Amino acid sequence: MDEQTHPARARIQLRGLRGLPLRFVVPNVVTLLALCAGLTAIKLAADKHFESAVLAIVVAAVLDGIDGRIARALKGSSRFGAELDSLADFIDFGVAPGLVLYFWSLHELGTLGWVAVLFFAIAAALRLARFNVMIDDPDRPQWMAKFFTGMPAPAGAIVVLLPLYLHLVFNLTVSTGLIVLEAVYVLGVALLMASRIPHYSGKSLGRVPREEFIFVLFVAAAALVLLAFFPMQMLIVLSLLYMSMIPASVRAYNTLAAQDAKAREASVPPA
Repeated sequence: MDEQTHPARARIQLRGLRGLPLRFVVPNVVTLLALCAGLTAIKLAADKHFESAVLAIVVAAVLDGIDGRIARALKGSSRFGAELDSLADFIDFGVAPGLVLYFWSLHELGTLGWVAVLFFAIAAALRLARFNVMIDDPDRPQWMAKFFTGMPAPAGAIVVLLPLYLHLVFNLTVSTGLIVLEAVYVLGVALLMASRIPHYSGKSLGRVPREEFIFVLFVAAAALVLLAFFPMQMLIVLSLLYMSMIPASVRAYNTLAAQDAKAREASVPPA
């Protein structure tokens, strides 16, 4: 009856379904898979399967790293996809890691442990909101694309789980003192995410020189193999390596900022 009495409306609905290109669908499906991985990490942690929960968050981080690249490669970027990605990132990298740590040990501190989880989630939300605002800034200098402002949410999610990696590898005894240090560490990572401290952006990496291609390919393959067979050990190394790069990121950012300031002063005509 509806299609007979309202043929124009039926045609509009069918046109809307048929007119959505697949290149817009694929990146959003990858984003939804990342969201499923983050939610699954929460369930696994609630069931005390902490190593599997960690791996689920790693899967979410990997999927988050490729959904945008897939969208750009397919020319399927959209405002809808950007908003969906932000919402998924908040769950995957703001909520899931904190809950994994809470189910593991922070619950022993009662309210204080929960406050640490809340601060981490709030920091992730602020970090994602600031990122969305900054990418729309037309006056942002081009050199700033080499850096993130504050620790990126995916990196924060991987780094904040370092105490759990150490426990799984070295079978550390979870004492009250260590849990307090863990809560302080979680707050420290949250501050890094909410701060304006610059971090290197992997998105700014250029093409690999031809003469270094084989070496880079070998290193990438070796890292993937080690991550597959020794995931917790590799996550410890990657977390420590990432944090050790923060001072270098700050120095590089300050150098480029000083050069940009001098260039702007030189371009201003004398009064």
